[in-house]
Amino acid sequence: MSDNPKTKTSSNTQKDPDDWVSGDEPMTGAQRSYLKTLSEQAHQPDAYTEDLTKAEAPRESTN
Repeated sequence: MSDNPKTKTSSNTQKDPDDWVSGDEPMTGAQRSYLKTLSEQAHQPDAYTEDLTKAEAPRESTN
C-alpha cells in the first residue's frame, strides 16, 4: 500500500495556529463575523474585540 497523504487521517487538515505562516495578520472577515455572532449569542457583546490576529481568533472562539 502506498503512502497517499490524501488518505491519512492525521494529515495537515488541522494545524496549530502557532504554526500558521500568516498567523500574525489581522483576522479574516469570516473569523470576525463568527466571533461577533458568538459574543452576541452569549449575550456578551463586550467580549468581542476587533484587533485579534488570524492565530488568536480560533482560540477566542473556544473560550
